[in-house]
Amino acid sequence: MRIVNLKLKKHPYDIIIGRGILPRLGNLLKKIDIGAHAYIITNPTVKKHCAEKLQSILSSSGFSTKIKTIPDTEKSKSLETATAILKDIAKYDKRKRIFIVAFGGGVIGDVSGFVASIYKRGVSYIQIPTTLLAQVDSSIGGKTAVDLSEGKNLIGAFYHPRLVLSEISFLKTLNLRQLRSGLAEVIKYAAIKDGELFIYLEKKYRAILECRYAAMEFIIERCSRIKAEIVAKDEREEKGIRTILNFGHTIGHAIEAASQYESYNHGEAIALGMLVETEISKKLGLISSAKAARIEKLISAAGLPTIIKGCSFKSIIQAHHRDKKFLGKKNRFVLLTDIGRAKVVLNVPIPIIYVALNGRIKIPSSR
Repeated sequence: MRIVNLKLKKHPYDIIIGRGILPRLGNLLKKIDIGAHAYIITNPTVKKHCAEKLQSILSSSGFSTKIKTIPDTEKSKSLETATAILKDIAKYDKRKRIFIVAFGGGVIGDVSGFVASIYKRGVSYIQIPTTLLAQVDSSIGGKTAVDLSEGKNLIGAFYHPRLVLSEISFLKTLNLRQLRSGLAEVIKYAAIKDGELFIYLEKKYRAILECRYAAMEFIIERCSRIKAEIVAKDEREEKGIRTILNFGHTIGHAIEAASQYESYNHGEAIALGMLVETEISKKLGLISSAKAARIEKLISAAGLPTIIKGCSFKSIIQAHHRDKKFLGKKNRFVLLTDIGRAKVVLNVPIPIIYVALNGRIKIPSSR
């Protein structure tokens, strides 16, 4: 078991990583005095395979439980879904000291954290991420949100969990596409902050896609430490430090929105976003062609997409204009200056974005 502490001024918390650690959950929760009644938000797949075990562990430790399932799709990140959950919690929450358990991937974590942040002006919650993407990224750092039709993650709050428990054995239930999606976020961390991790991924990406425990534990701890260090320095993304975690996300989120969240999962869209934003970095003279080629080679070797299909340049740019990272009328990109180094660049000219995007789009940009 490995422990990463996210050292916040208020309410620091542990990220616990390991195999076979779920049975320790009851004791961990008692130590942080979180409450007695667990409201578990999950999806049908996780409920089918893992919920009974979680409920048994909590019950044996004296906690009562209630499960709420929502579909495992980006469309669940909506005000309608959040409202339905809030109403269900209100019915359950009679003479109880409840806490919320986010038990699933990134969608479950985002929705659960958002609901926890607004119910009774905030109740405690924990994250038990079950996907690689959630374990290395979305469960950590306290960003919670739901989407609007106008854009992704436009309604949300910074609201941290009391605990993150990353049980590596859950990853054995993932299919290859889900593992690749999580690996995209690992590549992001390596590209922006850790050149040695990038070299490790170049050598060990097959071990990750085969879900070998040693490789999984290594990358989850490494990414968790990177994110914890960055968030501790810039919790609410007010200093520009945390912004580098958005590498690949400006274009990636735009691709997700332009394809109406149907063509690509999050990691696939971020992989495409990283390629476009690396090309922008190259066009601006920030990174060499050789290093940009290494990034593309790793993304391709991981089985992630390198060509954008089903989206036009116009639809992606329109979605990019609704990105919440804009400062007034100026776009804001995280660009690479080296493998392992990144910086935030404001107001990248549209013609440069056009050239970088157009090289990746399969259909004519005029469509």
